[in-house]
Amino acid sequence: MSIKIENLTKYYGTQAAVNDISFEINTGEIVGFLGPNGAGKSTTMKMITTYLTPSSGKIYVNDLETEENSMDVRKKIGYLPEQNPLYLDMNVLDYLEYAAALESVPKSEINKAIKKMVDICGLGDVQHKDIGELSKGFKQRVGLAQAMIHEPEVLILDEPTSGLDPNQIIEIRKLIRHLGKEKTLVLSTHILGEVEATCDRVLIINKGEIVADGTPDSLQDKFKGQVTISLIVKKDSVDKDIILRGISSVKNIDKVRILKEDDNSINFHITGLKGSDAREDLFRKIVSMNSVLLGLHQEETSLEDIFRQLTTSKSKKEA
Repeated sequence: MSIKIENLTKYYGTQAAVNDISFEINTGEIVGFLGPNGAGKSTTMKMITTYLTPSSGKIYVNDLETEENSMDVRKKIGYLPEQNPLYLDMNVLDYLEYAAALESVPKSEINKAIKKMVDICGLGDVQHKDIGELSKGFKQRVGLAQAMIHEPEVLILDEPTSGLDPNQIIEIRKLIRHLGKEKTLVLSTHILGEVEATCDRVLIINKGEIVADGTPDSLQDKFKGQVTISLIVKKDSVDKDIILRGISSVKNIDKVRILKEDDNSINFHITGLKGSDAREDLFRKIVSMNSVLLGLHQEETSLEDIFRQLTTSKSKKEA
């Protein structure tokens, strides 16, 4: 067992940022810690890495209790926070040498450790450049290199692709998958595609509580049968609030929200009751309101649908 969390709680004043959560992460797993902004992801990551003290509960990293063994635990963990703490006026090699010294890598092994990180993280072409000259993607690679310079058994990555362009995101995801072959890896993110592209397992947190835990496939199987419908109407043909009320009045409709709106159209995302097919009734309703229907189709339940359902409903364990 790499990480074990027991009844973990963290209060800021009277507000519970993390509320009595428990879970375990096995050696070699890549786990996506998924939730909306403010859900408690970063707070949990900081407690696991011992940078924040829990209000109550226990955390074990490779059987070491974190509060009693904080220095030993830090040696076992590599941490890349959301705000990557880089010294922009240092070149890459000097920074990694500095990071290695901070992590108590023996002097005789520092050069070997740096070379290994340069190779793993693809920093060969920029190793002599100042960090401030690098693209955001290469800065993230440097951050990953410093997080791993001491050969930790566990990697904690907080929003590792935040602010990257699409090509940089693809490269960082490849690197994360490679790292996950050798280490236990926890990836904190609010991006659904991140989890689907890189993770073996998903933990969804909402309002400080774990609301789902499973593989992406198992979560989709659990919610299979949940009906989602995309309905698109011409904008300004009928007031959108009237259309919302009309859709909500249709039999077997559970929830309705506006997914997208532009100058020409409004796309409604509709959740129907399990086993139902409301498309014919929706068609009749739109026609009866003299609105112009541009599109109507039923969709498979996606991880995004599950995420939205679990993080917009009352917070409680559901999956």
